[in-house]
Amino acid sequence: MRVKVRGGTVQHGDPPLCSSCRHAIIIKGSRLGEEFGGCGVRWTPRRIPFPVTSCTEYVHRALPSIQDMEKIAWVIRVSSSGNRIGFVKASELTEDERHVLEED
Repeated sequence: MRVKVRGGTVQHGDPPLCSSCRHAIIIKGSRLGEEFGGCGVRWTPRRIPFPVTSCTEYVHRALPSIQDMEKIAWVIRVSSSGNRIGFVKASELTEDERHVLEED
């Protein structure tokens, strides 16, 4: 029986996972080999001395955070008479009308 594992072997030409992570702290020098990598997840910066290929706390920096999505979210409101339907910015809602998502 032959078993094929996908993603099991690291490709050596791939860039480190930290280069696109929201939590990464990457400092590069003027020379080719001058690079310092760190991780700021959980607000405790730690030095990472090797290129990371897998991480359980990885968050792609191009994707918006929950807080960013809450800022741009619109809420659909139906009036009590049921005639008007519209969108309302979250900033226009009262404190009782707001629902805040919990962090993961």
